[in-house]
Amino acid sequence: MTTQTKQFCYWHPHPAVTTDIVLFTIREEKLQLLLIRRRNPPFQGGWALPGGFLDMNEDLADCAKRELEEETGIKNVYLEQLYTFGKHDRDPRERVISVAYYALIPSDRLTLQPASDATEAGWFAYDELPALAFDHREIARTAQERLVAKLDYSTIAFQFLPKQFTLSELQDVYETIRSEPVDKRNFRKWITARNLIEATGNERRNGSHRPAQLFRTKRPGRVEIIR
Repeated sequence: MTTQTKQFCYWHPHPAVTTDIVLFTIREEKLQLLLIRRRNPPFQGGWALPGGFLDMNEDLADCAKRELEEETGIKNVYLEQLYTFGKHDRDPRERVISVAYYALIPSDRLTLQPASDATEAGWFAYDELPALAFDHREIARTAQERLVAKLDYSTIAFQFLPKQFTLSELQDVYETIRSEPVDKRNFRKWITARNLIEATGNERRNGSHRPAQLFRTKRPGRVEIIR
């Protein structure tokens, strides 16, 4: 039996594909995202989201993870595909389609090591962003809107917290992302009714206040739909 290898060649022009990552955290009581300062043209010296071109033998999610680690030193974070951005003039170099992701990280894991195509990396409050390269402001806005929407029907808020947290810290996450206060009694009733967390048996003391009970999520490392 003869084995034949078939190769297909398409003459139609092929666009390049990139991944861009919106990495959120909560620090200084604000929703913040990570930006890198570009080393190379276009927009050399300007601020942008971490990201880069897809290798031919690489899956999209692997590309996003690689670019995030190469440009910021951050890895092992929650990552979710967001949206595809493909306006014909979004990149002055050539026809480029970007598959955007958003990622979440607790504030206790914020050590940065900018490298690769980035000369610098820094955290910026979402409502105080500088001018951004390409269409990255639109990507950031889309990610923030997705994050706000998922608070109501998923456990995504836990991705911002350490392994053990207080109920006040969990409420702070909701208030920070929504940019509005949450009623304490109703919030705790809502969280308790959904059986999402459990007491650890530990407490944390802040100053002269009564020690606060510490909790943990029952299914760490996962984002689930709340029914």
